Amino acid sequence: MVRGEARRRPGAWGASSVRRPCASRARRGEERSLSDKPEIREHVWALLTARRVGRFPLPLHDRVPNFAGAEAAARRLAELPEWQAARRIKCNPDAPQRAVRLTALQQGKTVVMAVPRLRTERCFLRLEPRTLQGKLAHAATIKGATALGVPVAPEKIGRIDLIVAGSVAVDLTGARVGKGGGYSDLEWALARELRIVDDDTPVVTTVHELQVLADTLPMTPHDVPLDVVVTPERVIRARHRPKPAGIFWNELSEEQLAAMPALAKLRGSRKRSSRSRA
Repeated sequence: MVRGEARRRPGAWGASSVRRPCASRARRGEERSLSDKPEIREHVWALLTARRVGRFPLPLHDRVPNFAGAEAAARRLAELPEWQAARRIKCNPDAPQRAVRLTALQQGKTVVMAVPRLRTERCFLRLEPRTLQGKLAHAATIKGATALGVPVAPEKIGRIDLIVAGSVAVDLTGARVGKGGGYSDLEWALARELRIVDDDTPVVTTVHELQVLADTLPMTPHDVPLDVVVTPERVIRARHRPKPAGIFWNELSEEQLAAMPALAKLRGSRKRSSRSRA
């Protein structure tokens, strides 16, 4: 077992509760229960800010929050067998995972990052360590990845061995709340449609302890559950649950598809294949 690793135990480790009394209600002896994702995000952003554990870029609101100890969490992640076995890693581009991307590149792993909002047909950037000698630290940043990464279409990525997702909040069961765009789940669904990931592909995140909530977070059918949560202090292994098997096409509007050419192309291909079989 990896140092600091533990199986999920409900209520263990002093995880932060989703239920927090707001000042006015606390004076009246009432407790506010956070039941939806927008409230949960606001709670975590405010909590990290109040505890002064957030780091640049600030403010933390409306983003995957950077946190003190992000490098320690990256080091702990690199101890996991799933990490050590992976040759190609898909990682979110946000600041708290910069150390994760740098560690991967330093260890000779290929790093794949999505273009923001999947707005181009070649909607992923591939970073190959052997072509980046002397530039690994810059390549691990958002700006550097954009400048140095090779744009690739999703079908050209190759098999992904491990996915690192950015999170605003997580719970002890592996549920995750992102910053609200839904693109991380779409990236998974696109990769699943192309069979470059499957239900056994590990999905992990690195977060601050205050982002780990004791209450169960809401999940929808298209939300991708986490297999492992890593903080600077510990590793939480969630019980495996099925991941989405593909894209929920009925949830995407024509306007959304037009803004994401790779998805529009894939849908067109699926429709043509369906007609040819009819």
